[in-house]
Amino acid sequence: MLLLAVMMALHGEVRQGDVIRVAGPGEKARMNGRTVRLFEQTDGSRLGLMAVPATEKPGEYTLQVMDGGGNVVRSESVVVKDARFRKQNVVIGKETAALAPSEEETRLVRAFLAAETERRYWAEPLKLPLPGCMISPYGVERLHNGKPTGNVHGGWDQRGAKGTAVRAVAAGVVRIAKMFELRGGTVGIDHGQGLETMYLHMSGFAVAEGAEVKQGDVVGYVGSTGRSTGPHLHWSVFANGVAVNPAQWVRVGACAAAPAGGKKKK
Repeated sequence: MLLLAVMMALHGEVRQGDVIRVAGPGEKARMNGRTVRLFEQTDGSRLGLMAVPATEKPGEYTLQVMDGGGNVVRSESVVVKDARFRKQNVVIGKETAALAPSEEETRLVRAFLAAETERRYWAEPLKLPLPGCMISPYGVERLHNGKPTGNVHGGWDQRGAKGTAVRAVAAGVVRIAKMFELRGGTVGIDHGQGLETMYLHMSGFAVAEGAEVKQGDVVGYVGSTGRSTGPHLHWSVFANGVAVNPAQWVRVGACAAAPAGGKKKK
């Protein structure tokens, strides 16, 4: 992640899906219409997470740091580079493809992503929620049965056998633990100060809403609920409500490609 402190050289470069850590004196930071808070840290410094969406248009932007009165105290030029995300086709049945979020699902997820928590629970490094390889990366443009969906993949899909334990990538508070129509079995963890994660398609839960969890605690189990074609875990990292690339936080290997002429796994 790019650390944008007051001493940062001009023309820092980031890619679509990255997070800019904004540090230094100031209360808020603003870039391309998005404003985030700079939260006070235990050492007295301030830190905010400015997300660069996967769909951000490549180009040069101005990141401004503001004081409590809204006055700009520092401006920096940030160049957003094209991450060159691929396209990915998913073969999916008609009934599964037709699944849509209920009004309650949409409302609860929006509220979760919009919430601000003063306390910072998370510490680095984050840890993978399960050991499986990556089936689908962040940022790919999704097609269903060869037809564009208009959506980009907002997280990672990891391979896992049904019932495999899913663990919290960092400490935090469970804000969502529900079975949804689209996302299936879903846990949403608020890690504080703008960092959140969500875990989807699970078969069951090991935590309840309101529970405080530590890094590595089991929160649920791999399944294939909601819009899913087989057992796996989809999980996402959010910085102030924007889905960002988990590759900035953790590392995982891609699953090996199927042998030529072999059957395609779903």
